Amino acid sequence: MLSGGLLILRLTLAFALVSHGGHILFGLGAGGGLGEGGLAASAARFSAAGLNPGYLVAVIVGVVQFAGGLLIAAGMLTRWAIIAAVGILGVLLWKLHAPWGFYLNWINDPTRGQGTEFSIILIGALVALWLMGPGDWSLDGRRATSRESRAAGRARVRFR
Repeated sequence: MLSGGLLILRLTLAFALVSHGGHILFGLGAGGGLGEGGLAASAARFSAAGLNPGYLVAVIVGVVQFAGGLLIAAGMLTRWAIIAAVGILGVLLWKLHAPWGFYLNWINDPTRGQGTEFSIILIGALVALWLMGPGDWSLDGRRATSRESRAAGRARVRFR
């Protein structure tokens, strides 16, 4: 039951990260309410928030979210991908979202940005996954299981 829950948590977080990273890097979902996507638009947005050089920041954020989301989905190097994603989300929370308060812009006020609500939930879920580990149904989990079985096999061979 625990492995299934961790799988669902991993895939849900991965979907959010990959979709946001894909929007930043490739402009995916640009017509779906996210605004203009792609590296140029993201670089301009980051530069306006004081994250310079904007293009480099856009590439780093996009790659960490996109590749980190794929790693989290597969359960490969999960804890390292989570550390990178939480670091990026923390900076974005501080520079992009904190000036707008806690709540998201539910009324779609064009003069207002999004608050910290979504980022805090993502960071909390990522930290929970980091604490629990990726679970048995992950590449990290399979590697740990095979390492333990190899160690147990070596222990059985010793006759002390």
